[in-house]
Amino acid sequence: MRLDLVCVGKLKERYWREAAEEYLKRLGPYARVNVTEVPDRDVTADETRALEAEAAGILRAIPEGATVAVLEIGGTARTSEAFAAWLEALGVEGRSHVVFVVGGAAGLHADVLARADERISLGAMTLPHQLARVVVLEQIYRAFRIIRGEPYHR
Repeated sequence: MRLDLVCVGKLKERYWREAAEEYLKRLGPYARVNVTEVPDRDVTADETRALEAEAAGILRAIPEGATVAVLEIGGTARTSEAFAAWLEALGVEGRSHVVFVVGGAAGLHADVLARADERISLGAMTLPHQLARVVVLEQIYRAFRIIRGEPYHR
């Protein structure tokens, strides 16, 4: 399976980078994973323009033919097992290239949401986008462990 993460902004703090790198390393035996960082924009000056600029970068980074799953608070919340089943079903259906999109501080522009094949919620609480990136990497790793019947912490 080929997975891409398209993320707004860089992981500036060392602890976020180290956590993301650890999960990317763990994912190596399960899937090819690529992370693309789109520059974040200052949303305090003009949120609409910032979201439009971020959206343009996100949409350019999405490969043709990929299944696109955006992380959005209003999306579908799943258990880890249900997320694993969803990811596995995509592979069975021949949709083996999945792009996960993590927005920036102001979320995602309507154009990005319109491009989404799936909207996924990590929960009802708002998370910083750096943490959301690490959480989605961890959940993808956990999903592959579940799919393969390997032990994982419950």
